[in-house]
Amino acid sequence: MKHLLLGAFLVTVPAEAMAQQTGMMHQPGMAHGSHEDPAPIEVTADVTEPGQGAFAAIQEIAGILAADESTDWSRVDLEALRQHLIDMNNVTLRASVTSEPTDGGRIFRIAGNGEVRDSILRMVAAHAATMNGVGGFIYEATPNTDGASLIAKAENPDDLEKLRGLGFIGLMTLGAHHQAHHIAIARGQGPHP
Repeated sequence: MKHLLLGAFLVTVPAEAMAQQTGMMHQPGMAHGSHEDPAPIEVTADVTEPGQGAFAAIQEIAGILAADESTDWSRVDLEALRQHLIDMNNVTLRASVTSEPTDGGRIFRIAGNGEVRDSILRMVAAHAATMNGVGGFIYEATPNTDGASLIAKAENPDDLEKLRGLGFIGLMTLGAHHQAHHIAIARGQGPHP
C-alpha cells in the first residue's frame, strides 16, 4: 500500500517540486515496482526535466489538476491526453511533408501510413478549424488517402516569406494553443474547446 500511495504522489507532483520536497529521483537501473526502498539521491534545483516530453506534459497537467480543488475527477481523462500526444509525435516526427507555393500562400501535403495517417487526419483538420484566421493565415484542410493537404494563405502578401519559413510544422505551433488543448483534453472537455 505504501508503494501505491507513493506512486500516486509521484505522478501528480511536478518534477521540480518533488525534487525540492523529497530530494529523491529515479536511479539508473532502478526497477519500477521494486519492493525495496531505494536510497534517496540528492538532487540540485537545476534538475527539472523528467526525461521525455510527453511524460513531462502529462506530469505537468496531472500536477495542475491535483492542485486545483475544483477538478472534477469523474471527467478527467489523462489517457485521452496521452493519445493526443501520440498524434502530435506522429505528425511532428513521422509524417512526410512537401510544400509548394500556391496563389497567395503555400500548399502542404502531409502523408503517412497507418497510425501516422490517422494522426495526420485528426491533427491537420483540427488545426485548420481552430486556427483559421489567427495570426493572419487562412487555412483549408482536405483529407486524402495517405493523410491531408493543408492550404495556408497569408492575408498580408508581406507574410508570404514568413509562411515559407515557418513551413507546415511552424504553422502548427503558432499561437501556443496546444497547452490550452492539453488541459481541456485532460479535464474531459475534448481536444478543441
